[in-house]
Amino acid sequence: MARNALPALPSTSRRHQVADVLRAAIVDGTLQPGDKLTERDLAEELGTSRAPIREALRQLEQEGLVVSYPYRGTEVLGISQEEVTEILVPIRLTLERFAVRTVLPLLGEDDFAHLSGLVDRMSELAAAEDHAGLADADAEFHEFLITRSGLPHCRQLWNVIRPRVVAQFRRDAPAHPSPKNIADQHARLLEALRSGDVEAATEAVAAHIHDIPTTSA
Repeated sequence: MARNALPALPSTSRRHQVADVLRAAIVDGTLQPGDKLTERDLAEELGTSRAPIREALRQLEQEGLVVSYPYRGTEVLGISQEEVTEILVPIRLTLERFAVRTVLPLLGEDDFAHLSGLVDRMSELAAAEDHAGLADADAEFHEFLITRSGLPHCRQLWNVIRPRVVAQFRRDAPAHPSPKNIADQHARLLEALRSGDVEAATEAVAAHIHDIPTTSA
């Protein structure tokens, strides 16, 4: 089945712009696992030269979104439940528990209001069955806590895994038994954060990360 066309880029585009377009296409499903990516075809479709395409594909391979095979070219990677369970979940547990311990004393009413707004948005998106929007709001909630912690290494690590995490969220959201539960889970996590109890908050974030639906790639 033919996929939607990628947007053409201006001739001044560079590697990061190409990478942004391709990354978004992978995350939103325009580019599917197993799709072949060639420099020539992408350069023609995006209206740019092959050099930034080559550099962007190299960057996306480092992020784990594509893989290059000798003599076979580059293709989009899927994300398996085994990868989620054995790699992403342990990394997120270490990263987010540490971030929560650091950020909790820093959170003020404006921060809680922002997080509460994200939970409300999740409820609205769940009711509208906007699975992609729900997945993005989910990721934004966690990213806010990591960014607000002010820990540069945590932020750097999050930036590395974020494309895979968002891809997982977008893949799993439609399969969730009840999308409304995603908002409810974040409401409980927010309540634990509001308590100011560091141990309760870190336990809550760990329980939240472990509470993922089981699906196949």
